[in-house]
Amino acid sequence: MTRPTVFPRVLRDMGGYTPPVSPERTVYRIIPVILLVATTAFADDNWPGFLGPSHNNHASPTTLPTKWSETENIKWKTAIPGEGWSSPVIFDNQIWMPTALNDGRSLRAVCVDKTTGQIVHNIEVFTPADPGNRNSFNSYASPTPAIEKGRVYVCFGANGSAAIDTASGQVIWRNTELKIDHMEGPGSSPILHKNLYILNCDGIDKQYVVALNKDTGQIAWKTPRSTSFMLLPAAMRKAFCTPLPITVNGKEQLISLGAYNCIAYEPDTGKELWSCSLAGFSNVARPVYADGMLYVSTGHAVAQFWAIRADGAGNVTKTHIAWKFKDSSCILPTPLLIDGRIFMPMDNGVVRCLDAKTGQQIWQSRLGNAFVSSPFYANGLIYLFSTKGLTTVLRLGGKPDPIAENRLDGRFMASPAVSGNALFLRTGTHLYRIEN
Repeated sequence: MTRPTVFPRVLRDMGGYTPPVSPERTVYRIIPVILLVATTAFADDNWPGFLGPSHNNHASPTTLPTKWSETENIKWKTAIPGEGWSSPVIFDNQIWMPTALNDGRSLRAVCVDKTTGQIVHNIEVFTPADPGNRNSFNSYASPTPAIEKGRVYVCFGANGSAAIDTASGQVIWRNTELKIDHMEGPGSSPILHKNLYILNCDGIDKQYVVALNKDTGQIAWKTPRSTSFMLLPAAMRKAFCTPLPITVNGKEQLISLGAYNCIAYEPDTGKELWSCSLAGFSNVARPVYADGMLYVSTGHAVAQFWAIRADGAGNVTKTHIAWKFKDSSCILPTPLLIDGRIFMPMDNGVVRCLDAKTGQQIWQSRLGNAFVSSPFYANGLIYLFSTKGLTTVLRLGGKPDPIAENRLDGRFMASPAVSGNALFLRTGTHLYRIEN
């Protein structure tokens, strides 16, 4: 399989490349206090998609463990058949994740009971005769599902998307129209917006963003990328990023990174609102957003980190870039934005902390091995997950302050999920419920 010529250090160390694989609540004062408590607790128990309910890998205040091992603070450990780097998603008492067996010829959705760890459903969704190429560092089941009450939506990239009834395990619809050549295997995760299932499709042959009607699986809109690739080779036209819904000045935007471009779309229609040319391709890390500013990793070739004002129209490349951090960037994990600081785990085990207003580096420290899984934040602590199965727990402060290191068997490729006081970690072979 042909590979791009520019790769981060994790490729040299481990022999490949993988994509990861990534709602605000309004409370009205007239609601009685007892209802407010019940509503908040219910919402906090769910982890409905890549990087959680707020799309930023922040967990609500909770009492999560800081120390664990194979013999400590493990409520249950369940072997997951097959291979998949998808993160788990959670709704009520169900945990869902896709997996691939038989070299990608059996693509399945697995449901685990949150309380007991028992497998409730193991559903074969697609059986492609030829699942296509993938990098040896990737899996055929890397995209994270999206889940809501009664339905889970699974994605296997060009091999198909599907909606499943979470009670019966019956497949409601399948869609196999979204054909592209991933080259490295699938990576972009879907999101839900109103009645739409939205997905980035950035292959070496075709590049577009698409929305399916989530009730029928039929295409609601499909917008080709407006990026001009000119004479760029096909391998430099792909990307593996997950779209990000944001609201700017009261208007909804869908932020979507493709190769060499960050584009904002109208999520209901797919109309392009603005674009900003970037410096790289094979974009994986999801953008983060706060206070009118987008923070974007440019991807491979030129691995930089940019701040872009999100209130523009048309081509904003010359007008809306606030700053650029040019001394390398996170490429695979999505960074954390916390209290005006950006925390970027790198593929070489280094973590950088930047000032979100200026882009100036505050500190950097080597805190692990290669990072692919995205870190998360809760209760003043940052949790970092390395490809060697090591979790470093870092206290938020002016300087890096590791308070614990915890090791499990296997490696972390999937990002974590949180429900209540429990942390759910997927390694290459098992799903863990970790709890004090």
